[in-house]
Amino acid sequence: MTAAENVCYTLINVPMDSEPPSEISLKNDLEKGDVKLKTEALKKVIIMILNGEKLPGLLMTIIRFVLPLQDHTIKKLLLVFWEIVPKTTPDGRLLQEMILVCDAYRKDLQHPNEFIRGSTLRFLCKLKEAELLEPLMPAIRACLEHRHSYVRRNAVLAIYTIYRNFEHLIPDAPELIHDFLVNEKDASCKRNAFMMLIHADQDRALDYLSTCIDQVQTFGDILQLVIVELIYKVCHANPSERARFIRCIYNLLQSSSPAVKYEAAGTLVTLSSAPTAIKAAAQCYIDLIIKESDNNVKLIVLDRLIELKEHPSHERVLQDLVMDILRVLSTPDLEVRKKTLQLALDLVSSRNVEELVIVLKKEVIKTNNVTEHEDTDKYRQLLVRTLHSCSVRFPDMAANVIPVLMEFLSDNNEAAAADVLEFVREAIQRFDNLRPLIVEKMLEVFHAIKSVKIYRGALWILGEYCSTKEDIQSVMTEVRRSLGEIPIVESEIKKEAGELKPEEEVSVGPAQKLVTEMGTYATQSALSSSRPAKKEEDRPPLRGFLLDGDFFVAASLATTLTKIALRYVSLVQEKKKQNSFIAEAMLLMATILHLGKSSLPKKPITDDDVDRISLCLKVLSECSPLMNDIFNKECRQSLSHMLSAKLEEEKLSQKKESEKRNVTVQPDDPISFMQLTAKNEMSSKEDQFQLSLLAAMGNTQRKEAADPLASKLNKVTQLTGFSDPVYAEAYVHVNQYDIVLDVLVVNQTGDTLQNCTLELATLGDLKLVEKPSPLTLAPHDFANIKANVKVASTENGIIFGNIVYDVSGAASDRNCVVLSDIHIDIMDYIQPASCTDAEFRQMWAEFEWENKVTVNTNIIDLNEYLQHILKSTNMKCLTPEKALSGYCGFMAANLYARSIFGEDALANVSIEKPIHLGPEAPVTGHIRIRAKSQGMALSLGDKINLSQKKTSL
Repeated sequence: MTAAENVCYTLINVPMDSEPPSEISLKNDLEKGDVKLKTEALKKVIIMILNGEKLPGLLMTIIRFVLPLQDHTIKKLLLVFWEIVPKTTPDGRLLQEMILVCDAYRKDLQHPNEFIRGSTLRFLCKLKEAELLEPLMPAIRACLEHRHSYVRRNAVLAIYTIYRNFEHLIPDAPELIHDFLVNEKDASCKRNAFMMLIHADQDRALDYLSTCIDQVQTFGDILQLVIVELIYKVCHANPSERARFIRCIYNLLQSSSPAVKYEAAGTLVTLSSAPTAIKAAAQCYIDLIIKESDNNVKLIVLDRLIELKEHPSHERVLQDLVMDILRVLSTPDLEVRKKTLQLALDLVSSRNVEELVIVLKKEVIKTNNVTEHEDTDKYRQLLVRTLHSCSVRFPDMAANVIPVLMEFLSDNNEAAAADVLEFVREAIQRFDNLRPLIVEKMLEVFHAIKSVKIYRGALWILGEYCSTKEDIQSVMTEVRRSLGEIPIVESEIKKEAGELKPEEEVSVGPAQKLVTEMGTYATQSALSSSRPAKKEEDRPPLRGFLLDGDFFVAASLATTLTKIALRYVSLVQEKKKQNSFIAEAMLLMATILHLGKSSLPKKPITDDDVDRISLCLKVLSECSPLMNDIFNKECRQSLSHMLSAKLEEEKLSQKKESEKRNVTVQPDDPISFMQLTAKNEMSSKEDQFQLSLLAAMGNTQRKEAADPLASKLNKVTQLTGFSDPVYAEAYVHVNQYDIVLDVLVVNQTGDTLQNCTLELATLGDLKLVEKPSPLTLAPHDFANIKANVKVASTENGIIFGNIVYDVSGAASDRNCVVLSDIHIDIMDYIQPASCTDAEFRQMWAEFEWENKVTVNTNIIDLNEYLQHILKSTNMKCLTPEKALSGYCGFMAANLYARSIFGEDALANVSIEKPIHLGPEAPVTGHIRIRAKSQGMALSLGDKINLSQKKTSL
C-alpha cells in the first residue's frame, strides 16, 4: 500500500521555509527538554513523518519520555503522532513497542478527565489494527456508561467504526447500542447511536423508531435529520413501508429546524406523488424561502420548486400556490425575484392570472416610491416584462395593466420606460379595442417624457394610431406645446438678446462676497449663477432635445407629422382646414431645418436627418396617393410582420419546451404496479442521498459511456515520454469550481524510487490546494496521485511541473523528470445563455475588453461556419433563425454565453463569402469578442483561433 493510499484524517499546514531538524537534536529535545520544548519537538516529528521521513529511532524515545506526561497539548499531539506513525514491520507484523502504547491508551480510557477520554475514543476511530484494539474493548464498552455526554457520544462512534471494520471484536454491537439508545437522554448521543443502527442493523433502528414515532417532533434537529434519512432509505428499498412512515414525514414538515423541513419536504416528494403531499412539500419550501435570510438558501430551495414544476402532474398543484410563491418577492435580492417571477409566469393560468396581475401592479407602484436601492430599476424592468407576457397570453388583462404601466413612460430610468413602450406598441397593434384608451393615456403623459429615445417611440405610436380628427388635433397641440415658440431660431435669438440686458445691469452691481470653510473670501458673480438655471427651466422638452443637437427625434417628428397630416386630409373634407393643417406641419419641419443649419444647437443637423425632413416636406406638398399608402399602411404592415414573427418564435420555443417535459408512453410500454414490483427492482431507482453525496464529492455520474467522444479517455493527458524512467499521465476531471488531477505514475526502471514527489505549479487564475505527498515506488510498480486545483475565474490556465525522486542505494543527487503542460480548457466553464437585444447592446457598450479575431478557416459555407463556431465555443446565437435564413453573401450574428462564475461573454460574428474568388473560396470576416475581464476575452479569442478550421474526419 503506497503512502498516498494510506488513510490520513489529519491535515496540518506546514511552513516550508524552515530547515528540517536533525534526528539527534529532536531526540535530545524529547528526552531532556521541558514540556514546551517537547511539544515543539513533537510537532516537528509529526511534520517530518507527514513529509515522508521514517524516523524509526524516535519511537522508543517518545514512548519512554513523552507518553507518560499528563499535559493535554502533548496528549493531543500524541494522538496525531500515533495516527500517522508506521505501526507495522515491513513484513506486516505489529511492532512490539505498540503494546506499550496500547497500555497507555487503556489508562487514558479510564482517565478521570472527560476530554482525554473523549479525544482518545475519537483517535480509536482512526485505528486500523485489530491487535491494538482488542485489549481496549472492555474499557471502550465501559465508556458508554460515563456520566459525560462527550465521552458517551465518542464511545458510540468508536464502537460503530470498530464494528464496521472488525466485527469479530464486538459482535453484539447493534444490540448494545440499541439498549443504550433506549435509555439515553442526550440528543447528540442518541443521534450517533441511531445513525450506527441505520448502517449496522436497520431492523433494530426501525424497531426503535416505531416505539417512539409519536415523539419524533420533540427530538432535537440532528436526530430528526437522521430519522428522515432512515425513512427515505427504508421506503426506497421497500415501498410497502411507505404508509407506516409517511405520517411521520408530514409531522417533520412542522419542525422548527429549517434543515429538517427541507429534507422532509424533499423526502415526501420522492415517497408520494399525491396532490396533498406535493402541496404540503411546496408550501414547506415556500415558507423556507420567505423565512430564511440567506439568499443562497433561497435560490437553492427555489430550484427545488422549479424541479417540482417540471413534473407534469405536479404543475397543476403548484398553480394553486402561485399567490404564495409571489410572497417571495418581498426579498430584496434581484436574482431571487427574477427566478420567482419566471416560476410564477410558468405557472400562471386563466384561473389565477387576475390575482397575479393585481399583485404585480402593486409591486410596480411600490418601486415608484423607492429610489435608494440600486436594483429597484432592474426589478421594475422585470415586473414590466412579466406583465407584458401576462397580457400577451391573456389579452383580457391588458386593459387593467396598461394605464398603470404608462405612468412609467415619464420615468427617469430609460430601460424600464423602453420596456413599457415595447409593451404598449405590441398591445396597440394587437388589441383594437384598447387603441382609444392607449392613445388617450399616451397624450396625457406625452409632455412629461424625459428621455429622447422614449419620446421618439411615443411620437411614432401617436403618428401611427391616431385615427380620429380630435386625436390628430391633440397630437398637433402636444407637439406645438413641446416645441415652444416658433420659429425657433428667431425666438431663441430674441431670448438671448432679451436676457443679456438685465445681466449687464447685474454685473455692474457689487459682486457678492462669500466666506469659505477655510476663512478666506470667495467672489461670486450674480450673472453666472442665475442664467443657465433660468434657460433650463423655461425650455420645453422637444426644444431642449433639438438645442442639444439630437436631430434624429426631428426626423421621427417629421414622419409623424406627415402621417397625421395625410390622415387628416382623408378625414376632413373642407379644403381650407386641410391646407391649414398641412401648412402648420410644414412650418414645424421648416423651422427645425432652419434651426439645424444655424449655429444655435450644440451639434449641427446630420445630412440623413435633413434628407428625411426634406422628403416629408415634399410628400406633404404633393400629397400623392402612393405616398399616402406607404406612410399610412405599409409602416403598420411591417410592424405586424415583425410581431407575428416574434410570436411564432416564442410559440416554437414553448412547444419545444413542452415536448421536452411531456413524458411520452409508447403503446407497448409495460405498466408497473407498485404492489407487484419485486424489491430488487424498486431499489434500482436512484437514491437521492447517494446522488447528493456524489455531487458534493464531485463524482456526478455522467453518462460518459454512451458517447465515446465524451469518455474519460478523451480527457487523459500524457505528461512524460514512454522512454522516461518515470512515465506519467493525468486524467483531468473538471468539477464546478475545482479541477482534480488523477495522475498515474509508473516506475519503468528496475530500481526502487524513494520520495517520488509530484511537484506542480499553476499559471493563470488557478491555485494548488495541497501538495501531493511523496511515494516510494517498487521496481515496475505504479501508483495514482490526486491533486486538487481551485479555479477562481474563466480564463485559460496552465498546470506545469515535474516529478522528482531518489534512487534507492544511489549516491547521486535527486533525479527530475519534467512534465508536459496541462492546458485547462475554458469550455468547461462556459454555458450557453440568452438575453434580450437591449441587454446585449447595454453590455456591449459597458464591457471594456474587446478581442478582434480575424476569420481564417477552410469552411466555405457561412451558416456552416457559424454552427461550427457555436459548437466549439459553447455560445448561443441570439440572432433568430429567420434572420439568418436565406443567402445573400454575408452574415452578421450576435452570440452570448455566461460562465459558471457569472461572467458574461459577448461576440459579434461578421462574415462574408467573397464571390469574386469563386464558389470554393473560404469564408472571410471578423469576430469581435467583448467581456468584462481581460482573461475571458483573450481565452475565448484563443479558443476560436484554435478551432476555426474544420478538421477532416
